[in-house]
Amino acid sequence: MPAVRLWTGREARALRRALRLSVRAFAQDELGVAVRTVSNWEKLREATVPRPDTQAILDTALERASAAQQMRFHLLLAETGALAPGQNTQPHVPRAWEYETWSDDLERTVVLLSRQNFGAATALINRWLSRFPAERLDPKALYLHARSLVLLGDTQRDQGTLVGPLSASSSYRQALGMFGELDIPRRVAQIELSLAVVAEMTGNLQPAARRYEELATDQRLSGRDRARSRLWVGTALSKHGDHDYAARVMAEATREFEDLGEAEDWSVAQQKLALAYRGAGNLGQALHFIDIARSSGADDTPMQRVRLSTAHAHILLTDKQTCDHGLALLDQTAQLALASGLSHQLRSIQTIRQDFERSGGRSI
Repeated sequence: MPAVRLWTGREARALRRALRLSVRAFAQDELGVAVRTVSNWEKLREATVPRPDTQAILDTALERASAAQQMRFHLLLAETGALAPGQNTQPHVPRAWEYETWSDDLERTVVLLSRQNFGAATALINRWLSRFPAERLDPKALYLHARSLVLLGDTQRDQGTLVGPLSASSSYRQALGMFGELDIPRRVAQIELSLAVVAEMTGNLQPAARRYEELATDQRLSGRDRARSRLWVGTALSKHGDHDYAARVMAEATREFEDLGEAEDWSVAQQKLALAYRGAGNLGQALHFIDIARSSGADDTPMQRVRLSTAHAHILLTDKQTCDHGLALLDQTAQLALASGLSHQLRSIQTIRQDFERSGGRSI
């Protein structure tokens, strides 16, 4: 850990806060100085410099701090717009501990997104994107910046913000350029897949299906991502009305997920198959596959529950005998989507209900 060449009141205050001590405890127990001395440091900040003997005491306190406390110390300095004297003063080049913290925060963001905690995820991502803009970053930091943009794109996509300057499409394209510059083909292909998903979600079904087909055999992608591409070919075609062919493609993807041991993706494929058979008018098969999805699928997150319940309700609305159940389930699912900030899913639910109402309350 780099030493502080010259302590001022600003650095002393950051150390106290990093140690999570009161002014009195920091002064008397940690440093052995008067409480008034520490109070003056905190009042005057960088305008005051402790005496040489006290500088040495502060050095010792920082050296004695744990790794987590030292990390907090540097974060607190960075958040005030100041770096400790003698440390790296290039604002676009992270220090060693910042690379590790940034990586850890990206892992935290993945967990937050899995729980649809979009506000916390966005705040965590933007904290790093604003601190280290893309200009003049070294390759390691540029990689982290690009990963942050991908996760921001995932957040925007799940919330239904698909096009425009502050959208999933924009974030993905920025990250695409960075991973291209870094020459990381796998990451480039993954973003191309995400952009195809955005194209499908915005109604560009045939272009999305063509791109999915290309990516389903793209060796830059993992086996799981290629199987997902094949499944999504079927999704786009089913939305376009080509239900029979969509079901065949989805069945192939289902077998791939089974071979790969991807239980969650396999369950999602059952759900997609159910919708394809509903579109083809085969209600028996639709009910069969949605029952498999409901019994085998994970529904631990709001996103998973909304998608599965929406598909189930859509199928129930196909039969007069189950229309009422379908409407009730659709209303419950809409409330969950609204409470979870899943605006794209909410729009899909509203479209299903509007189609049902336009049919005069008959099965759709």
